[in-house]
Amino acid sequence: MTATDQATAPRTRRSRITPEREEELYATVLDLLREVGYEALTMDAVATRTHCSKATLYRQWSGKPELVAEALRRTKGKVVGDIDTGSLRGDLRAVIEQLDDEQLHREAALVRGLIHAVHAHPDLLRALQDLIVDPDPAGLAAILRRAVARGEVRADCPALQYVPYVLIGALVARPLVANRPPDRAFLLHYLDSVVMPSLTT
Repeated sequence: MTATDQATAPRTRRSRITPEREEELYATVLDLLREVGYEALTMDAVATRTHCSKATLYRQWSGKPELVAEALRRTKGKVVGDIDTGSLRGDLRAVIEQLDDEQLHREAALVRGLIHAVHAHPDLLRALQDLIVDPDPAGLAAILRRAVARGEVRADCPALQYVPYVLIGALVARPLVANRPPDRAFLLHYLDSVVMPSLTT
């Protein structure tokens, strides 16, 4: 290859980070998001926290939006498609019981850290939706279909389409309304007081 060819050849990204190191970086990015929010998060802070050079970070990711979106995508949401307790209430309780209080606190903090940034970065919005808002849309839809087939919910129940909204709304609203993070006890009571009546009355 001539010097001219070398100058004009497209740059290829070479990974110098092991998979284990990548997972550590992604976890650190999410921790920083929870602590300081998206706007205050910097590549410098990630580099310092992980003892990694900024050059290495920029060789792997083009910038903060790409790094944050990839960190969200690499964090797996809960899968609910295999849950089948025989009743709608039992299925939705099992969905909630997959989460412990610490995880709920962390996910609520993550949403707060990204709430403004997702409006300017569609890729971040999609990644956050996949992680928290809709990690297993087919699974939740299957739970609701089985409830209709068992006769627990009317097929024309208007609340069916809003189940994801009311579930996620509880996570986001409790810190705003009560200045308290969501926890499993709160969500289980919310299920019996709000979600189930809206579907079965």
